[in-house]
Amino acid sequence: MGSGTCVHHPLFARLYPLMGKAMERGGMAEHRQALIARLTGEVIEVGAGDGLNFPHYPTTVTRVLAVEPEPHLRSLAHDAAGQAPVPVEVVDGLAEQLPVEDATANAVVVSLVLCSVHDQDAALREFHRVLKPGGQLRFLEHVQADTPGLARFQRVLDATIWPRLAGGCHTGRDTAASIERSGFTIERLDHFMFPDARTPASFHLLGTAVRPGSR
Repeated sequence: MGSGTCVHHPLFARLYPLMGKAMERGGMAEHRQALIARLTGEVIEVGAGDGLNFPHYPTTVTRVLAVEPEPHLRSLAHDAAGQAPVPVEVVDGLAEQLPVEDATANAVVVSLVLCSVHDQDAALREFHRVLKPGGQLRFLEHVQADTPGLARFQRVLDATIWPRLAGGCHTGRDTAASIERSGFTIERLDHFMFPDARTPASFHLLGTAVRPGSR
């Protein structure tokens, strides 16, 4: 999908900025800073939402292409781009069909996105396509629980009400396995709980994967 996408979650899109700000105050801001620390060059941020990552980009980044398919969130991201410390261009587009040429990005950034894409494997193949050889995929995602009981509960939620309530989100995806299956090499992987309680949406990964090849 390029321009003219149609992803419309009007209620969720209006609640998400409020939830995001609460999460930032609760400690997610530090994880976002770690997500994009020391990035350089051309970056594609997929599923940029309302632009919560924008203030954290280091000035070593020359440009961010921020892709967001939801119209209300994209409008908020346009506003946030004007306050960013680096040049940010906000565009319409889907993770599974990015409006970007092959092998053009030094890094792809996703935060709380791979849980909600329609086809996770297709999105990851697309990230692999747009990255230069040796380029990085930086990811911050909530994922499958670490116990069978909670994982079963996640599967029930994901098959019933959760995606409808949370803008297509799925709580129980094994995102690290999907990243490796898509041809990336994971170089860093940190597990943490957020919030600090064992709920179906508390299990998170923060990591870096690399598209094999020389820079």
